[in-house]
Amino acid sequence: MSRIAPQGTILCPLSALDETGAKGMLVGEGDDRHNLFVVREGDAVFGYINSCPHIGVPLEFEPDEFISEFGGEILCSTHGARFRIADGYCVSGPCSGDALEPVAVRIEGDNVVLA
Repeated sequence: MSRIAPQGTILCPLSALDETGAKGMLVGEGDDRHNLFVVREGDAVFGYINSCPHIGVPLEFEPDEFISEFGGEILCSTHGARFRIADGYCVSGPCSGDALEPVAVRIEGDNVVLA
């Protein structure tokens, strides 16, 4: 994959993520435009490419709705695959054993930025 955007690029304010919240976004331009999402679990924030490893479709049901209604897992809206938040590993569904493609992110001040 090509570089997504420069390190330190602000993806969203930390306040956009509640305790188990997530936020999707498009980052970059032209051929280097990527569909990403960030998800918060406790005090940690994780970033992933918004693409199911099974068939490459975006994961969310509605904008920014990536987390299962029971919390604690990322859910693919197309076929119900479930992924761990901390590492994107698929624990259930047609892509079991695969994982979401990670994007390095960090908290910097009041923002989530590319690491």
